Amino acid sequence: MDTLENRSRDVQERTFCKWLNTKLELNGYPPMTSLVKDLSDGDVSLGRYNKNPRIRVQKAENVNKALAFITERGVRLTNIGPEDIIDGNLKLILGMIWTLVLRFTIADISEEGLSAKEGLLLWCQRKTAPYKEVDVQDFSHSWSDGLALCALIHCHRPDLLDYDKLDKADRHGNTRLAFRVAADHLNIPQLLEVEDLCDSHHPDERSVMTYIASFFHAFSSMDQAQTVSRRVEKFAELMQSLWVSRNDYERRVRLLLTSLSEMQSLWAASTFVGTYTDAKEQSSNFTTYKQTTKRNWVTEKQDVATLFGNVQTKLRTYGLREYTPPPGLGLPDLDNAWKDLLASEAKRSRSINAEIRQIKETLRKKYANLANEFEQHLHRISSRLTAIEGPLESQQEEVQQIQTHMPSLSDALDKVGIAEAECRAANIEENDYTVFTCQDLEFELELFAQSIAKKIAFIDNQIVSRNMTNLTPAQLEQFESTFRYFDKDESNTLNLSEMAAALASLGIIYSDEDLDYIYNELTEVYGAVTFEAFINLLVDITEDQTTSQQLRDSFRGIASSKPFVTELDLRIAQLPASAIEYLREVMPRRQNDAGEPEYDYDKWLDDAFVEQS
Repeated sequence: MDTLENRSRDVQERTFCKWLNTKLELNGYPPMTSLVKDLSDGDVSLGRYNKNPRIRVQKAENVNKALAFITERGVRLTNIGPEDIIDGNLKLILGMIWTLVLRFTIADISEEGLSAKEGLLLWCQRKTAPYKEVDVQDFSHSWSDGLALCALIHCHRPDLLDYDKLDKADRHGNTRLAFRVAADHLNIPQLLEVEDLCDSHHPDERSVMTYIASFFHAFSSMDQAQTVSRRVEKFAELMQSLWVSRNDYERRVRLLLTSLSEMQSLWAASTFVGTYTDAKEQSSNFTTYKQTTKRNWVTEKQDVATLFGNVQTKLRTYGLREYTPPPGLGLPDLDNAWKDLLASEAKRSRSINAEIRQIKETLRKKYANLANEFEQHLHRISSRLTAIEGPLESQQEEVQQIQTHMPSLSDALDKVGIAEAECRAANIEENDYTVFTCQDLEFELELFAQSIAKKIAFIDNQIVSRNMTNLTPAQLEQFESTFRYFDKDESNTLNLSEMAAALASLGIIYSDEDLDYIYNELTEVYGAVTFEAFINLLVDITEDQTTSQQLRDSFRGIASSKPFVTELDLRIAQLPASAIEYLREVMPRRQNDAGEPEYDYDKWLDDAFVEQS
């Protein structure tokens, strides 16, 4: 009768027979063809006692030997004895073999705390979870379309089949493909037939479990091999990373030590040329070093120390021997080199600062010496100028000789200016060695030059005055004071407007045309309206025209016959403003009842002219 139990028994008999054959083949025994026939005489891998047993007793002894062996291995057999096997009780034989399958194939399966059947089911569910067409809930219907088997294979060996290209509706084709790939590439014997899964309404659970357990062990071996490989690979990667880190540490420490040494050697070989520019440049370079290079070194020093600590931590984490750097490359060596750098740094800073201080002091003294020497030299020459006396010609010669010192004085002052510029460039603001600034000395030299010019003009005018025998001393004094008054720029010459004002102040009035003619004539003869030219002009005028009476008549005409003249009278007469100002200063005056000044021209002329007898 073809019942579900009978079909399951047939499938189990086939599956278990194949399973036993895999074990027999591993140990060099011939395969079985029938569980009932080949087990009944005990002449199988379960044990051997009597070769070629012929009688029941010999067979029973063989079977007892085998059952005892199984029991000694910790397998508990119930409800089966030697006679059941000898008599070929298939149901009990299948139960015994299932017990062996559970003990030696399924019992050692473990997955997340679950073991045996539950552990194997969980393992299958986890491996096939990413495949949406697969839903493993048992070891029967869940395997009837071959997709779960294909998913298991693809999950571990995607190179063996392309799951996405499978015809999901081809149950037989998918199952057949899975059996073939498993047998050919994974060394998993085909314990089932395609029909056992695809054509059965309820595939046999024990047979399916036995077959699926082969996948677990095959892939577990593969996972173990991969685990071993990964372990070796991980360790190799660890050691390589440590090797790279150590090499990086040694390279960076060696480079840092070299850089520190080279910088100190550079400082030791550095010299100063004695100029502030050079010292300041070296100071600037030193500051730049501290703000850039040294900060990079500080960062690198910290980084290599951290790298060394990371290497040691990783070695301790994995129980490896601690790393000992080569001689001279340890952190203490780096710390000592850093201390040497700091000492060299301090020495370098002191030497630069000392050089700058020395240069500043030298510049102060240099400037002070030049300034003091210039002032002393100028004072000596000024004293000579002040002390000149004797005949006018001798004085004139002496002044001219003194004037020859002006170029050398200017050159000396230029040197003072250069020294002051050097001090300014060196940011020197104070100097205890002198009280003179370059501006002070420039002012004194300018005054000295003016003094020489005035002295020369004075002597020249005195010589001219001395030679004017046709003028009275009073006239000479009046004309000289008039000339000096209108010589505003103290050049000892008068321009056209100054000459016109000076003549007008003396009561000598000319038209603009006549003034231009006189001025051009004097300039052509004398080169300019000098004191000599002005005096000679006045001599000509006074000899031909200007007498005391003539001037009195002129003032009386301006004053409208009054014995005095007012400022308004002078303005109405259109005298130049400078001439009016001069006359106001030199003429005697008194106040009228209204408080206005009245100028006595008669008294002034009396004092200016000598009465003729």
